[in-house]
Amino acid sequence: MDSSLADLTNFRTDSVRQTPLGRICGSQHRFRDRYEILKVLGRGGFGVTFLARDFALPGQPLCVIKQLCPKVNDTLALHRARQRFQQEATTLAKLGNHAQIPLLLDYFEADGEFYLVQEFIRGYTLAREVRRSGPFSEFKVKQFLREVLPLLQYIHSNRVIHRDIKPPNLIRCKDDGRLVLIDFGAVKEYIAQASDLSAKPSTTQFVGTVGFAPPEQLASRPVYSSDIYAIGITCLYLLSGKSPLEFDYEFTTGEVRWQDHITVDDHFAKVLSKMLKISPQERYQSAADVLTALQLEPHWKDLENCMNDVRSRPTAQPESPVDHPSSGYYTPKTLRQANEIREWQARLKARRARYHRMQLRITCSSSEIFK
Repeated sequence: MDSSLADLTNFRTDSVRQTPLGRICGSQHRFRDRYEILKVLGRGGFGVTFLARDFALPGQPLCVIKQLCPKVNDTLALHRARQRFQQEATTLAKLGNHAQIPLLLDYFEADGEFYLVQEFIRGYTLAREVRRSGPFSEFKVKQFLREVLPLLQYIHSNRVIHRDIKPPNLIRCKDDGRLVLIDFGAVKEYIAQASDLSAKPSTTQFVGTVGFAPPEQLASRPVYSSDIYAIGITCLYLLSGKSPLEFDYEFTTGEVRWQDHITVDDHFAKVLSKMLKISPQERYQSAADVLTALQLEPHWKDLENCMNDVRSRPTAQPESPVDHPSSGYYTPKTLRQANEIREWQARLKARRARYHRMQLRITCSSSEIFK
C-alpha cells in the first residue's frame, strides 16, 4: 500500500477511535447502558455511522447509530444546531412511516454531539450489485425508476429534499426485496448551517456527493429537482458501471456526455437527458412528471406517427397568407388545430359523398339486371 494512503487510513481510524462510540466499539461496554457498538459502517465530514445491538428491545435487534459532529465554537451556534437537529429528526421520524425509509427509533444529544438511531436494513446496496453482477439492462433501470420515483414523490410531498441520492444509499432488502433509501442529507445540511454561523463564510460545507449533486446543490441551494438529477446520474451508473467522474462533460453547457458510453431507446434517452439538464428549470420539476414520461413510452411510436401524419397531410385548399411559413405571420396553435379539424371534416364529408354515389350506382345496376 502507498505510504500516503496508509497514513490517511491510519488518520481516519484514529479519528474514529477518538469519538465516544469509537472508543467503546468492539468492547462489552454499552453506550447509554443500552447499545453495544459492533463496528463502523461509514464515516464522512459530518460524523460516523456505527452498527450496534439494542439490548433494551426484545430479541436484541441490530440498529444503526449515526453520530453527527457539529463544528460549533459558541453557545448560540450549539443552541441553533440543537433546534434544527430536533426539527429535522422529527421530520425523519414522520418519513420513517414509509416502508422504503428506515424507521427512526431514537434521537438524542450527548456532550454537544447529536445521535440518530435507525432501523438496520439487512441487504446490499445497488453499488454492490453492479460491482458483483455488472451493469443493469435498460428494462431493469426503468423498473428501478418505477420503484424509486413514487418514494421520491412521497419525500418531496413532505417538503424534504434528500440531497444525497446515489447507489451506495439505495439498499435492496434481503427479507422482502424492497428498495430502501437511506442517509438523508437534510439533517447534515441543517447541522452544517448551524455550524457555519460560528465560522467564516468561506468554510461553508457542501452536503452531498460530487458527481451526483447538480451545480445548484454544490452552491448550497438545492431544489426538489436536484434529487431528480441525482437519480438520473444513478441511472447512468446502473447502465454503465461508471462513476459520474468517469464521463466527459460538454464544455459549453456542462452536461454529461453519457451517450458516448450508453445506448438506450430514443424515448428513454430523452427522459434521461431531461433529468440531467444543468439548469433546474429545464429538468422535470417533480417525480410525478418523470413517471408520466415513462408511462407514455408504450404509446410514443403511435404519438410520433400521429404527429407525422398531421404534418404530412395535404391541404384541402390553398394556404392563406397567415398560414404560409414565409409570410412572416404567426399562426396560433389553436387556429392551426381548428384548420386541421376543418380539413379532416371536409375530407370525411367527401369520402361519404363518394360512398353514397357508389352505392347509388350499384343499386341502379342491380335494377337494370332484374328488369
